[in-house]
Amino acid sequence: MAFPLPRGITPPEISFLAEMEMVSILPRQRLEGLELLGGPIEPLLPPRRATLPLWLALLLKRQRRANILPPSWLHPESLSLILDIETQHGDSKGAFSPPPPLPNQPSAQEHYQKRPVAIPHYTPDGNRYFPSSPFLPQNVAVDQGPVGEAPRLPFHWLEVGTMLLEAASDDLVDPDQTRRLLKELREVRSSKMRSGVDVLDSAAVGGNVVSLTGVGAMEIGEGRGFISGVVDGLRRIGASKEQARREQMAGEMGSGGYGATQDDDDDDDMEF
Repeated sequence: MAFPLPRGITPPEISFLAEMEMVSILPRQRLEGLELLGGPIEPLLPPRRATLPLWLALLLKRQRRANILPPSWLHPESLSLILDIETQHGDSKGAFSPPPPLPNQPSAQEHYQKRPVAIPHYTPDGNRYFPSSPFLPQNVAVDQGPVGEAPRLPFHWLEVGTMLLEAASDDLVDPDQTRRLLKELREVRSSKMRSGVDVLDSAAVGGNVVSLTGVGAMEIGEGRGFISGVVDGLRRIGASKEQARREQMAGEMGSGGYGATQDDDDDDDMEF
């Protein structure tokens, strides 16, 4: 019996993974530390900020034990700037706004020390590595971002923004405008993904690649069915065209070979 779900990760599973994103909270009461699988959580001492996984921050918010501090990219001013970047590049090539830099990746302001950075981890063999999203501090609140650097959308921007609007809208700056900007940003980026059919046509025959730099996790999950369907359809069309071309070449070669043999026989008959 075939598995009923489509191949790949589903949108609910993507939202579940996004709940492991680290966010900043402002506790309202003292709470003891916790030992979690992802690492220990320090005791919460108000009014000192703390960094917690999103699922735990949402739980404390529903219990009215903490307030969630929104990340810098979720402010209306930042979303407006990102929307301007998206609309100024209407073509499908390099249209998406750049993602946040990875740990140890040079940024526009290397001297800025207050920006959170990922902590290196070590394997049992002692090898050093840096975790990837959702284990990067891309949604941690900062008082002031790097001067002269445009805001960037994290990998789970759509999931985190939706969850915070649903559970902690009173902690956001102008939640109605934030919700409207997120909706417009999602529509613009979805339109760009659907408009890349020409690029997919070249990629299906091996002549080009599809760049997904800057595309979020939920956008990839929602567009996987459309993209894979278009690529499979174009691949079938290309295969049928190639088969027809080979049959035509085989027919021409067969006709040419018969004509050449007949001409040789006529030349032999004309000799005395």
